[in-house]
This record gives sequence, structure tokens and C-alpha cells, in this order.
Amino acid sequence: QVQLVESGGGLVQPGGSLRLSCFASGRIVSISHMGWYRQTPGEQVESVAVITGSGDTRYAESVKGRFTISRDADNRSLFLQMDNLKPEDTGVYYCQMRRSSSDPPSWGQGTQVTVSS
Repeated sequence: QVQLVESGGGLVQPGGSLRLSCFASGRIVSISHMGWYRQTPGEQVESVAVITGSGDTRYAESVKGRFTISRDADNRSLFLQMDNLKPEDTGVYYCQMRRSSSDPPSWGQGTQVTVSS
């Protein structure tokens, strides 16, 4: 069992920046992927950014060029640097980890990001 805890959310003005962190505990030998997902008001959960065990990254089109995902080599820390934030980035951001394709994904409790003037 893996436990994930996010932090770093908050209120920021449009054009501002935030850095989200996710810290993992439990038995982690390797990962399939880790990622950030968000649920915006009235919408379903969507993938924002994903990083694989080999370091490949994928981003939602809406955040390309503004968000950067990274992780520590031990796969116990995941980060999301969010720059040039827009009001439509507002939502609850969740950290997810999947150790392998046969493992169910683990989720954090979420952290609120609000972009508003």
C-alpha cells in the first residue's frame, strides 16, 4: 500500500506561479508512472501531467509550456511547477502513483488550487 500526501496549493492571481509537491510512503521499488490530475468545478477528473518510470513526460494540451512535472530519483517525491496560471486552472489537484500495470493506482487526498484576481 502506498500513501500519497500533496501540498502546495493555494490562492494565486492570474499569471502567478505555484509549486505542488507529493510525498509517497510505503513499499516502492519501481513505478510505472506518477502523475497529477485535477478536477475542475463541474468537470470530471482529467490528467494534467504524467511522468513514467523511465522519465518520459506527457502533458495536457491546455498546460503545455506552462506546467513542468518532475520527480526525485527514489520515486518518493513528485512535483508540479505551475507558471502563468489561468483561472481555468482552478480545481483540486491530485497526485497519483501506479507501481505497475497490475497494481491499482494510489491517490492522494488532493490540494486546492484557486486562480483568481
